[in-house]
Amino acid sequence: MKISYLGPALLCAAVSVYAVETRTWSQDEMADFERATLTRLSLSSDGRITLAPAVKEIFDPAVTFLWSVARDSKGTLYAGGGGLGGSKTKLFAVDAAGKSRTVTELDGMSIQALAIDKQDRVYAATSPDGKVYRIDASGKAAVFYDPKAKYIWALAFSKSGDLFVATGDSGEIHRVTPAGSGSVFFRTEETHARSLAVDANDNLIVGTDPSGLILRITPTGQGFVLYQAPKREITTVAVAPDGTIYAAGVGNKVPAVAPPAPAPAPTPSAAPAPGGVNITLPAANRPAAAAPTASPAAIVGGSEIYRIQTDGYPRRVWSNAQDLVYALAFDAHGHAIAGTGNHGAVYRIDSDHSYTRLLNVAPTQVTAFCSAPGGKLFAVTGNIGKLISIGPELETSGVLESDVFDAGAFSYWGRVSTEGSNAGAIAIETRSGNLNRAQKNWSEWAKLTSNRVASPSARFLQYRATLSAASELAEVDIAYLTKNVAPVVEEIETTPANYKFPAPAGLGATLTQTLSLPALGHHPSASPAATSDSGSSPAMTWSKGTIGARWLANDDNGDALIFKLEIRGANETAWKLLKDKIREHYYSWDSTAFPDGRYVLRVTASDEPSNPPDQSLAGSLDSDPFLVDNAPPEITGLQSAPSGGKLEIRFHAKDALTNVVKAEYSINGVDWILVDPVTRLSDSHEEDYRFLADHPAGETTIAVRVFDEYDNQSVVKIVVR
Repeated sequence: MKISYLGPALLCAAVSVYAVETRTWSQDEMADFERATLTRLSLSSDGRITLAPAVKEIFDPAVTFLWSVARDSKGTLYAGGGGLGGSKTKLFAVDAAGKSRTVTELDGMSIQALAIDKQDRVYAATSPDGKVYRIDASGKAAVFYDPKAKYIWALAFSKSGDLFVATGDSGEIHRVTPAGSGSVFFRTEETHARSLAVDANDNLIVGTDPSGLILRITPTGQGFVLYQAPKREITTVAVAPDGTIYAAGVGNKVPAVAPPAPAPAPTPSAAPAPGGVNITLPAANRPAAAAPTASPAAIVGGSEIYRIQTDGYPRRVWSNAQDLVYALAFDAHGHAIAGTGNHGAVYRIDSDHSYTRLLNVAPTQVTAFCSAPGGKLFAVTGNIGKLISIGPELETSGVLESDVFDAGAFSYWGRVSTEGSNAGAIAIETRSGNLNRAQKNWSEWAKLTSNRVASPSARFLQYRATLSAASELAEVDIAYLTKNVAPVVEEIETTPANYKFPAPAGLGATLTQTLSLPALGHHPSASPAATSDSGSSPAMTWSKGTIGARWLANDDNGDALIFKLEIRGANETAWKLLKDKIREHYYSWDSTAFPDGRYVLRVTASDEPSNPPDQSLAGSLDSDPFLVDNAPPEITGLQSAPSGGKLEIRFHAKDALTNVVKAEYSINGVDWILVDPVTRLSDSHEEDYRFLADHPAGETTIAVRVFDEYDNQSVVKIVVR
């Protein structure tokens, strides 16, 4: 999202902000639209919104999770999953006409993987302590193969009809003949052979955990690591028609630690579900984790998708810090499609540098895919378990409801413009309010009037865009004008006497035209920031008779400010101008032009630099009374008398306005020596001094000087013979 100004004022002097000129709230990037609520819409990484592939619910089996889906040659879909607890899991079927049935119940908590052979027989792998069952057309199930493994993660058939079984906790790949005879085909030396696919040459493509390996295993059992991913668990692998391999990794790798003390074996109801969720913890809502045996709390780092070219070159083509990839498939154009959680998002990988969030489904996880002719894609979900179809046709309409825009202050709304293919067919509505969340006490949704916002002026605004067929939304711009408010002078402080600030630049000074751009990838705040006065001021220098003041002033519109400084005596009524059109938040002046006494300052802040003269506003504040004191204290009664070989010296000091703060004496012009008053405390307008001093032989000159609080001083002397 961008906030911009209209007109040539963009290239303005650094001293002029033009904060109340017309601005534009502009949304044109993925980050802008991700904060919106998208219904039946797709969002590309370059910020383009289009109608999403049509989603249709095919079957709701009333289970918590569906983990796997497969399709036979007649178009019948099979789906398997599981629930929370229990010792039985169901296999469901939906025929091409949409009629659903429960095929069979199997021992185990879930059906993690499905495969279908050339005779349309279904093979289902259960977990934990899994077995592979073969189910015939009548629904009769029999154990086809027992790998003696804790988990079965994936099944895949080779061209020869052999069934390959990916397992854990030993990370083995088993090969099973059509007759049901099987054995270990390959040991990955990992804890889990987590995912499995077969390429056109009957090579196995295997993803592992916890090292995040992607292996190619030849039909003769020769293994080769294609890529060691930065992530620890390769949850899914898929081979594109052109032989390109896609793989998804989740979870950050963690340093090895000493193994914990042995724990009692878990009961079946506490066994980890696929991807590492303990199925007794439904609140976790995560059917995939950093490791199949890790707790949900250990899942950190999001997920990534890697593309391995046919020559073996690997490249990361997608990543997300929150979404976890559970399934990969391909659309009719060969683009990789990723099913994720925990927000039910489905992504399409458009290129190495771009992608599209195709849609979000209500269930929080998309756990498996199955392709069908004509570009249709079937998916199963978790939390809750459903069987759905995706595309290839598009939705007939979709709605974007934007995030709430904060203009920073009460604002007038203006013209709305959109960019994109057939953007004129997009219906825009708006609503506004003065509460930072769009709920009660906002205006109703209103259509535009002559392409202008019809909602009431307010601080907050939201828009709703409805797209129809063949329309694409790439940018939304809404003009607005913040109502001007008067600046506020918050505090005034007079500075110590006899010090001055540097000379101000003044209005006539030459200023360099500048324009500061944000760093690439960063954008200004959505709302204009008020001018922020830090209260700092430059160092002052000594200048006898000078006095100064500084002040805090802010403007909610972010306007540039100028100041007027006036002064009057504490008992006077008329203000006298000291200085006008001050741009700095400080000023100093010669106080010797003013009679001694108490005075008050008035600082008036004006936003004139940022507004037309008839629209500028001002705010003022009066200071506390302060003193102007340039008269020196008076010294009287200076006398001296011999006393025990020394001189006893006495005098009296008096100041009209401030305390006498210091007294010194000097004998015959030698160094000045500090002397305390009789009371020892310099805390009054009048002080008496009495002290003994050395008495040199012959004629002696005695000088005394005193200072008041404003550093005014007097000197008198006597001569003693």
